[in-house]
Amino acid sequence: MLNASLSGLGLAYVPEGWAHPHLARGRLKRVLEDWCLSYSGYHLYYPTRRQPTPAFALLVDALRYRARSG
Repeated sequence: MLNASLSGLGLAYVPEGWAHPHLARGRLKRVLEDWCLSYSGYHLYYPTRRQPTPAFALLVDALRYRARSG
C-alpha cells in the first residue's frame, strides 16, 4: 500500500513509522489527520510471580528496545 501511495495511485493507511520518512521529504501528505488515533505504545500484562520462558523474556526485551528507539 505504501509503494502504491508513493506512486500516486491513492491513499494508504499505514503505521506512522513507515510513512514518516516520506512525510518528512514531502513525498506523502497527511489526510484526515483529525481522525487519526494516537498510539501510546505497547501494553503488556503478565504475571510477575511466574518465571518467564526465555522466548517470552526475549519478546519483552525486544518491545522495550523498540519503544525506546522509536
